[in-house]
Amino acid sequence: MFSLTQVIGVSGMAKRELAPFMIAFVVAEMFYKLGSFALECLAFLATWYLLSYAFHGLVRRDRG
Repeated sequence: MFSLTQVIGVSGMAKRELAPFMIAFVVAEMFYKLGSFALECLAFLATWYLLSYAFHGLVRRDRG
């Protein structure tokens, strides 16, 4: 995370990751009731990763 912030900056990271982060946060809050903080945290991070991957693919496709 620190390295990513150093490479693209805080504003660049916010532009790129804010939407996938917020969607993953809402999904995790609403649906992930696994009974363990560690499992819920891993599920949230996996959801964020997949949404970020999908958003990045959509943006790349829109740009040509």
